Amino acid sequence: MSSVRADLPEAEQKQLDAENALKEKAEQDALPYRWRQTLQDLTITIPVPRGTKSRDLLVDIRQRSIKVGLKGQEMILQGDFPHEVKVDESTWTLDDNKEVSLSLEKVNQQSWWPHVVTCAPKIDTTKITPENSKLSDLDGETRAMVEKMMFDNQQKQMGKPTSDERKKQEMLEKFKLQHPEMDFSNVKMG
Repeated sequence: MSSVRADLPEAEQKQLDAENALKEKAEQDALPYRWRQTLQDLTITIPVPRGTKSRDLLVDIRQRSIKVGLKGQEMILQGDFPHEVKVDESTWTLDDNKEVSLSLEKVNQQSWWPHVVTCAPKIDTTKITPENSKLSDLDGETRAMVEKMMFDNQQKQMGKPTSDERKKQEMLEKFKLQHPEMDFSNVKMG
């Protein structure tokens, strides 16, 4: 829902961003629940009347939808998820008999959700600032990519070749050994 417009001066774009942020905050504040997310999961808190017992609640978490409310009353939260959740890894608790806390684990742990349910107002996911994560939190492929980027950055700062540049140099050296008859004096690596 980013509304960056290349044709607007920077001051006007900042004003538009501020207005959109206020509108988004008002929409989120109007919801009967609060929510936050990481790439891995969503945490939803829903206030309920003080003294509520778990037997008074209807909580139905499915892979693609959710229902939460007090039995015999209109649902507080109901709708389809924008993406799937892992039902077996998702939980809920009743805290201090006044708040339902849900922890939903995302199936796709590589994307931000614009809303909890598709009928709710969207947030601008381009404005999300993720928490710093530890390398150990990342899957193997992502971790390897991040480690390579970190190594390459260190190499650049020291004026040394990056891993890709080193690979090219090694390939050239190997090729030189295989073809001693060729003149490599004018070869430039870039």
